Amino acid sequence: MMYVKNFIPVLFFACFTLIACKNSKKNKPENPETYTGTASVSQGPATVLTQNIFECDRGRKAPIGTSTATDGSQWTVPAEVNFTDDSFPFASDLFNPCTKVEYRSADEALAALDGTDIIEVDADGELITAYVFADNYFEMYINGVPVGKDNVPFTQFNSNILRFKVNRPFTIAMKLVDWEENSGLGSEANRGQAFHPGDGGMVAVFKDAKGDIIATTNSDWKAQTFYTAPLRDLSCASEQGSLRLSDACSTEDSNDGTSYYALHWKTPLNWQSADFDDGEWPNATEFTNNTIGVDNKPAYTNFTDVFDNSAADARFIWSTNVILDNEVLVRYTVD
Repeated sequence: MMYVKNFIPVLFFACFTLIACKNSKKNKPENPETYTGTASVSQGPATVLTQNIFECDRGRKAPIGTSTATDGSQWTVPAEVNFTDDSFPFASDLFNPCTKVEYRSADEALAALDGTDIIEVDADGELITAYVFADNYFEMYINGVPVGKDNVPFTQFNSNILRFKVNRPFTIAMKLVDWEENSGLGSEANRGQAFHPGDGGMVAVFKDAKGDIIATTNSDWKAQTFYTAPLRDLSCASEQGSLRLSDACSTEDSNDGTSYYALHWKTPLNWQSADFDDGEWPNATEFTNNTIGVDNKPAYTNFTDVFDNSAADARFIWSTNVILDNEVLVRYTVD
């Protein structure tokens, strides 16, 4: 009789606890403590420090914010950039609706340059010309020297031309950023939804003084991600060696993403320099023009003879996830 008497309240308590746990799990996102990767984890919107770092007619706001992770670390989102640093040179416009400098061809853009744009990495080096289309933003270093940054951090979509003097071999290092309207949540208002994960992508072509192509973006480049968002469920993210994978994570739009998570990794010191060891970094992933969606963007289509050259077709590159990975560092050495 004692067994029966004590069993009923124990059974009731167990059932009540089970129901409460199930409801709690249903209503709450994944617990950050279940994440076992190497990133710091933040949840929810960042604290916005600057509402918009660049004004452009018909352009999106480009905020800068700070996210605080569960381990107490703080992170600048979408990335620490040099856009407002006057010592870091702007690249020249190839096609820019924000400044109304919109060249119809690469030759026309090149003819408009007067030489003051050339950055000397090596005073006795050869003249190299780079053509870049980045969605959304880039900063380029050659052997650790800043040679140009994007003129537009978010939109409208633009492209750039950069010139520098350097001796071979030389190392190209670029910071790539897919900007965000929802600071700290890797998303923007788009397609009728408040939280739409945008996509990135960068393509570049490098020519020597004779106009010959000496390098293009492709899967031979190295690419590592340092900021991934938005994530609904932390268990979808994984790591395989140096690969930081989010291909199993949802990329669906949402009207309520304020509880979503983000992953942050610290950028290594001297990642821009020629002697930085990127041997453990994954190779870049190639994406088609159609996947990036450039067929309706004159910042790209005006220059397909350069970017889609029949003899040396440049490929759009990024990390493994062009949608959720928002800060990516890429590197390549030209022999």
